Amino acid sequence: MDLPSTIYTASTWIVPILIAITFHEAAHAFAAWKLGDDTAHRMGRVTFNPFKHVDPFGTVLLPALLFLTKAPFLFGWAKPVPVAFQRLGKPRRDMALVAMAGPLTNIGLALVSAALLRMMRLLPEEIAPWFVQTLYQSILLNLILAIFNMFPIPPLDGSRVLMSLLPKALARQYAKLERFGFLILLGIIFLLPILGRQTGTDLNLFRWAVAIPLAWLMPIFRAIAGASQ
Repeated sequence: MDLPSTIYTASTWIVPILIAITFHEAAHAFAAWKLGDDTAHRMGRVTFNPFKHVDPFGTVLLPALLFLTKAPFLFGWAKPVPVAFQRLGKPRRDMALVAMAGPLTNIGLALVSAALLRMMRLLPEEIAPWFVQTLYQSILLNLILAIFNMFPIPPLDGSRVLMSLLPKALARQYAKLERFGFLILLGIIFLLPILGRQTGTDLNLFRWAVAIPLAWLMPIFRAIAGASQ
């Protein structure tokens, strides 16, 4: 392993990851606070301090292990933001607004990264490559986070949006899936592709669900960044 090259590459991922998860979780906490629930605010989660949002295993150890073992993708999670939905002003509507705050913030970060990338030609040639790579990966990472988190699988943000739209009886039944949500995610991300390789079938649903919208969005953000298509 080329240690200097590995450290360089890792550094271009660490900054976007910390910013993406910090702003994502802080957006949830801020939205909940403004809509009537101050639980996360009282716990100090309305902050851009990454240490308030980092989960030692899910944010640091697991992604680092996947990166060092050259896994085909990175996977991890931040510390969940506690929200007492019954304390929100209009719980069903506001639950969706709190949920969407995180992915929308990631879209915003991708837009900011693309705009900054357009300005990188103004930097000295000695430092420009690191910033270009970091900003490009910031766009990629934030778009993936936004797309992934809108999957309608508890406890992802998309499940909260769907729950707010379902009739109350169906929403209560759907909410019961949350206790199995993490296992469902692991099955979709890890077990189905393994099963697919054993049977000669492409069962990588995670790749399909992320890659298709990502392929549609990336040219838009490349154009904002001033890159050729």
